[in-house]
Amino acid sequence: MSIIIVIFVILIPLVMLASAWLLQSFKHVFAGAAVLCAYIFGAISSMNVYQIVRDDTVFMTNIHVVFTNKLFLFTGGYLGAYGIYVLFHCFLKGLRSD
Repeated sequence: MSIIIVIFVILIPLVMLASAWLLQSFKHVFAGAAVLCAYIFGAISSMNVYQIVRDDTVFMTNIHVVFTNKLFLFTGGYLGAYGIYVLFHCFLKGLRSD
């Protein structure tokens, strides 16, 4: 399973980069999805932290409940892939300008 995750961490941003290169509108789609995912990711995080502080149950096991939220995991995964995509894009842009 670890091998599959590593392959997808490399493969998905490269596919995003290739598709954004082929169709310029994908850049905007990827950026818009990243903004939406960041908003959802932040909202889920803050709601869970607020609930823990409100209930005065500051234990490590309580904060880890957020990792069972599939929407939190999906949005965080997309933000990770998008971040690597942006890094690849900046790297290649820098290579072309040199």
